Amino acid sequence: MMFKKANCKVLHMGQGNPKHDYRLGREWIESSPEEKDLGVLVDKKLNMSQQCVLAAQKANCILGYLKRSVTSSRSREVIPPLYSALMRPHLEYCIQLWGPQYNRDMELFEQVQKRATKLIGGLEHLSYEDRLRELGLFSLEKRRLWGDLTATFQYLKGAYGKAGEGLVTRTWSDRTGGNGFKLKDCRFKLDIRKKFFTVRVVRHWNRLPREAVDAPSLEVFVQGFEQPGLVEGVPAHGRGVGTR
Repeated sequence: MMFKKANCKVLHMGQGNPKHDYRLGREWIESSPEEKDLGVLVDKKLNMSQQCVLAAQKANCILGYLKRSVTSSRSREVIPPLYSALMRPHLEYCIQLWGPQYNRDMELFEQVQKRATKLIGGLEHLSYEDRLRELGLFSLEKRRLWGDLTATFQYLKGAYGKAGEGLVTRTWSDRTGGNGFKLKDCRFKLDIRKKFFTVRVVRHWNRLPREAVDAPSLEVFVQGFEQPGLVEGVPAHGRGVGTR
């Protein structure tokens, strides 16, 4: 297969990168500070903030269109389905890969859902947490955590085959009260690695009870999230971690 030089860029990453020049055949390849792959914008810092901004902008544009188009019927039967179908996918596409790493990016996403729920008639006077409770929705932060845990469960159960083999490392434990199916907590010199999926999910996974990680199917595993306080460390917006 012949590569087209115009479609190739070099993205230098890491501190102290010597930033070598590369070429295809006799043609030199240009360097780039950021590149988009399968709809995800990745820059040289790997902090994904720019991708968060773009995703929020797309969702907000759709929200503006909804505000102008759906003026007579802002009921809970209309707005939440439109939000779930048209806006939220932009905020959650491939989210395990590029999830927001900073509080400002997390709040940027949450603001989109706050504005969407405020469109619903009769709920404008309620707080964001109360609106979520009334609608049976969950904060985007809890949805991301739920997505991390379910993706990990499926991976450990072999749902992805050999894809991503060695993505996480398991450690076995027979301690009473532990889940016996823990993940190895790796340490890195760079703080940014702590925000990557394979690192951030370890702490939450290792806190799950044995009956959750030993669930025979994904459906049974998801049902375990209905238990209050099962997953710790996430603000209590909505009713808990779930799929809605």
